[in-house]
Amino acid sequence: MQLPRYIAHRGLSAHAPENTLAAIQAASDAGCKWIELDVQCLGDGTPVIWHDARVDRCSNGQGALIDMTRDDIRSLDVGSWFSVDFRGERMALLDEALSLVSALDMGLNLELKLNVGHDPVQLVDVAVHRARQVLPQDRLLVSSFDMTALEHARSQDDTLALGLLYEAIPRRWASDAERLRPTSVHADWTQLDQERLIEIQAAELAMLCYTVNDPERFASWWDHGVTGVFTDDPALFDARYQRQLRGDGRRKPR
Repeated sequence: MQLPRYIAHRGLSAHAPENTLAAIQAASDAGCKWIELDVQCLGDGTPVIWHDARVDRCSNGQGALIDMTRDDIRSLDVGSWFSVDFRGERMALLDEALSLVSALDMGLNLELKLNVGHDPVQLVDVAVHRARQVLPQDRLLVSSFDMTALEHARSQDDTLALGLLYEAIPRRWASDAERLRPTSVHADWTQLDQERLIEIQAAELAMLCYTVNDPERFASWWDHGVTGVFTDDPALFDARYQRQLRGDGRRKPR
């Protein structure tokens, strides 16, 4: 699997409401080849693209996702909180998102989001199965903080590309990797540890960092071997590169 240098976090979430079909389309329009999306199940088992345990932050409604059904979420406006330009945007079903990603010929990091009360086995059985049916093997990476979910995913598919997702990479990461045979390790870039990064490189695994929206502060980590980043706006990195070419950035081209 050839992972990209930049992955649009929750779609192009700097320019469209996160985890929506609009954000997927915006990422493609901006030239992004890969995106990251969160998936979890409603109370009736319907898989949807959503990050939070509740709908309060990113919709005009209130309540826990686990208490909702497919009919309930269809009445929510999940775009107006971001901008009036996205008024009427609806919560994306997993099937809708997969269909759009496939049509746009993009790669997808699908994060299995396990908020309190959700069943990791159910989520894997529904979400990963559907994703594997729609996307080719080299354009699907499945990640999660939940090791039970990743273990079940691995037991169901020996060839699935997995990403071990952490905040700070723990010392036990190597035992997780031995058990789960991942393609990549993902971590909060502000908690990166150079010693862990060296270990990951030695294991020949990709290292992806989230959520990087400050290219200048992050710059030195490229030299330490980071493979790629999740960012709300990949154009930030293009802008930094253009500044370097003009000679008004912190680093000047050699």
